Amino acid sequence: MFKQIADTYKRSFSGLGRESWLLSAVILINRCGNMAVPFMSLYVTQSLKRPTADAGWIITLFGVGAVAGSACGGVFTDKAGFRRVQLFSLLLSGSFFLLFSIVKDFTLLCVLAVVISFFSDAFRPANFTAVAAYARPGTETRSYSLNRLASNIGWALGASLGGIISSFNYQLLFVVDGASSIIAGACIWWLLPSVKAMAEKAKKAGQVVSEAVLKPWQDKVFVYFLLVTAVFATTFSLLFRVGPLYFKTVWNMNESVIGVLMGMNGVLIALFEMVVVSHLEGRRQSRSYIVAGTAVVGMAYLMLLLPASVAVVALALSVLFFTAGEMLALPFINSFVITRSNAVNRGQYAAGYTLCWSFATVAAPAGGFWLAQHTSFHTLWLTLCILLLLCAFVYRQLFNKHLSGQ
Repeated sequence: MFKQIADTYKRSFSGLGRESWLLSAVILINRCGNMAVPFMSLYVTQSLKRPTADAGWIITLFGVGAVAGSACGGVFTDKAGFRRVQLFSLLLSGSFFLLFSIVKDFTLLCVLAVVISFFSDAFRPANFTAVAAYARPGTETRSYSLNRLASNIGWALGASLGGIISSFNYQLLFVVDGASSIIAGACIWWLLPSVKAMAEKAKKAGQVVSEAVLKPWQDKVFVYFLLVTAVFATTFSLLFRVGPLYFKTVWNMNESVIGVLMGMNGVLIALFEMVVVSHLEGRRQSRSYIVAGTAVVGMAYLMLLLPASVAVVALALSVLFFTAGEMLALPFINSFVITRSNAVNRGQYAAGYTLCWSFATVAAPAGGFWLAQHTSFHTLWLTLCILLLLCAFVYRQLFNKHLSGQ
């Protein structure tokens, strides 16, 4: 039995190219250092002794910069190449994070918040494009899952280390965050092939791309897809943004229990996503998994309507549904974006997709907390469930109407 399990994991990770593994290693390094932003509100209020409203401004400006960075990053990627954009965005965001650690003036901190998040999120469309460029034919979905695996592991390690570091020195958070970005940029420079090398590789493989290509906003199906995905991303983000407050204040759960149960998400993703994607890839059209995954995430919020007397079971079920839906939907959403684009316009398509998530980082907390405050948490969870089921329905209608023959 154990040999069968081992063989399953081996098959899931086999066939991926050297560049895909190296790129995931870069993501792991970068994400391990992503510890400053989660503790930003504590840094502003506890270390700088600024009021809570100022912390809110800083976090909001990080969101504004992220939206702008995602939009511009795609254009930069298509014009300058994904390697250059990844390299410069990592080096610049890392350098500005180092500067952030020594600045005390609030106005300058606000400016730096926008600049840092701009370059940090300009990296995302370039990285999305790089994953597709480095992936061997037929391994694109698994390559994105490997990237997500590295990102999730790095995020978990970074958050844990950030908690330890912040307990004795908040400023060191920004030093470590900035240094990890610079190291990741150096790894791209030394380890990953240039755009020219990848172009030669594609040319030898007979991959010819026409210059007469659509812009994302000219692709009607993709625009509709982005609108639905923006709603999906916003609803998706709220379990980890608003959920902990509900679990503590309404269900009266202990913080350690909340942390362990919600941490199941990252553990399950790390253990099973590559296996699940490897098993599902090619069996059916990826669009069917997007629809199913979106609906399953909706069921996760339905579990939160259960009474407080079964809070631990309810949260465990919610995380299980959430994780299952995430593993079904997100890898195949990435694949869909790839199939709608090509090497010439993939950066702008990736920008449109990452923009949905940048928008969600701004809209989700504000909208979620507002609805919970003015109605109730139960109304919020029910609304999110309905919205996700509606997203699944619209995805299905969109795919059936416009892509049934593809």
